[in-house]
Amino acid sequence: MTDNLATRGEFARQADIARALGSPFVASVLEAGERHLRRAPRTAALIETWPGDPSAAALAMRFNAAIHALARRGRPQRLEALYKRQHDDFDGALCAALVSEDEFIAHWMRQPTQTNEVNRAAAILSALMVAGDRFGLPFELLELGSSAGLNLNLAYYAYDLGGVPAGMPGSSVQIEPIWHGAAPPEAKVEVLAAQGVDLHPLNVADEATRDRLLSFVFADQPARAERLQNAITLAQRHPPQIARADAVSWLAEQLVVPQADGRCRAVFHSMVLQYLTAEDRKAATDLIAAAGARATMERPLAWVSFEWTPNRSEVQLWLTLWPSGEARQLATCHPYGAWIEWHGGQARP
Repeated sequence: MTDNLATRGEFARQADIARALGSPFVASVLEAGERHLRRAPRTAALIETWPGDPSAAALAMRFNAAIHALARRGRPQRLEALYKRQHDDFDGALCAALVSEDEFIAHWMRQPTQTNEVNRAAAILSALMVAGDRFGLPFELLELGSSAGLNLNLAYYAYDLGGVPAGMPGSSVQIEPIWHGAAPPEAKVEVLAAQGVDLHPLNVADEATRDRLLSFVFADQPARAERLQNAITLAQRHPPQIARADAVSWLAEQLVVPQADGRCRAVFHSMVLQYLTAEDRKAATDLIAAAGARATMERPLAWVSFEWTPNRSEVQLWLTLWPSGEARQLATCHPYGAWIEWHGGQARP
């Protein structure tokens, strides 16, 4: 087997990112995993022959989640002990896991990532507050790439957005990102309907699904895990409405039907575009623009995008509003929503 250094180097790159995001534990897992990858021939072959862009596919994050899932299952014991902080022998623990659990790791990595990061709801809600301040109307939400649909429940969460309270007071899901810059406008966001789409939607009523979502949370960030668990519990009481379909076909069906007068339709997505082909990204963008051309002040359209820049240098929050068609970068954000740097929304030149 020959080395694909470009692919395997993704682990080192993601380790640097994880460390910068405040997760030295995950960085060490990835670095040790790369050092001992040869101990797991199925996993090594999967990584070295990956057909697409390993960064876009979040290959390193799939590997990290597979290892976390094993530790949560208590196997092998050496790995479980590492995650319980009973020792710091990353090399020994990862070596043991790769030798004994090669098939499990390779199988896990073939499945798409499922982070469904609840903290990103703060950025999405902030954008909706800007749209609400503009139009003064309730919303109907359409989400692309919903995963388990936890962000479709954003109206059920409580927020502190730069000192501005929002959402549902007293919610078990408390979201308070570190905020830089001016606060968003104090506009009420009333959600009348919310539905989403995913090729492989997750049902949080299923125990294996809950475990998969929790395994994608960095093991040294317990606050994220607790917030996710609370959002999962809430979703079991308020099940999100998610269609199993491809995003472009579903979006076309939704947008061809105009909303009722007095509603703002909002299409939103977070960390989804990287998983679409270039053709599908263009098709989705064209569909939204075409719907925007039909929008009126009585039936406006908002498009909220929380995505990496093309060179993956930063995550930007963009809002486009129709009928004017004005596009504004509202903020630069932490990839998992831990902080938001609010720019005040300069219009695109």
